[in-house]
Amino acid sequence: MGNFLADKVIAVTGAGRGIGRAVALAAAAEGAKVVVNDYGVAVDGASPADGVAAAVVKEIEAAGGEAVAVADDISTMAGGQRVVDTAVRRHGRIDGVVCVAGILRERMLFNMTEEEWDPVVATHLKGTFTVFRAASAVMRRQRSGTLIGFTSGSHQGSVAQANYSAAKGGIISLVRSAALGLHKYGVTANAVAPVARTRMSANVPMELAEIGEPEDVAALVLYLLSEQAAAQGVTGQVYTIAGPKIAVWAQPRELRAAYAFDGWTPERIAQFLPGSVGVDPLPLLSELAAMEEAARGPDRPNAR
Repeated sequence: MGNFLADKVIAVTGAGRGIGRAVALAAAAEGAKVVVNDYGVAVDGASPADGVAAAVVKEIEAAGGEAVAVADDISTMAGGQRVVDTAVRRHGRIDGVVCVAGILRERMLFNMTEEEWDPVVATHLKGTFTVFRAASAVMRRQRSGTLIGFTSGSHQGSVAQANYSAAKGGIISLVRSAALGLHKYGVTANAVAPVARTRMSANVPMELAEIGEPEDVAALVLYLLSEQAAAQGVTGQVYTIAGPKIAVWAQPRELRAAYAFDGWTPERIAQFLPGSVGVDPLPLLSELAAMEEAARGPDRPNAR
């Protein structure tokens, strides 16, 4: 057992499998007391099973750590609150929350149904909000704590995952809002955009040039939960980790501007915008052909 997170109380959602499980195990191994949350659903959000979280708790306890299972659905306010309440009831505080829980329901935008949109946004975006909201109330009183949301490179856009991409983009804005609103209380907030082999990444329709393991992601998360990260002023950031690579995403900012102080008309915009303001190219457009070819192929890359 290590002591990098000694005596910290950490809650992890989606902790029954994949990255969430790796984070929960690693945090416990470094001395944290862990609340393991997982609704126990399949990748599409169906068939909940409450034994998934309990199984990870048994792993942690077998290794000498301390953990408790919460099998609630964090897409509900009551579920997110119960995750935090469990930590506070057992340990008197909550030092960090890591919101990994997510599902996929892929469909082209023009075919996507409400039943495919709502649960994905609810699990990813609302599920991050419910836990952040409950935890931030406690952390504000403590004047310390760390919120970590999980986003994805798909926040740039996705061909057949408009629901997932929209939710992941929303998580980034939620994290930045939390970082701004909670800074004066000593609370930090960051987002992680991992590229790792999990049951969700198995459906990516093309080979990923840079990919790692859930344990790689856990190492970054543990750092972000630590006193060192807080002392170094790390907040409001989005980090990608993909095997040996760690990268930080740029903050949103204006690129170019043009002014018409006597007013714009459509004709003047047509004259000035292309040359003066221009466009910022959409990076993934150049990759669409390769993605579509891979998706049509008989052997989609299979990552565990």
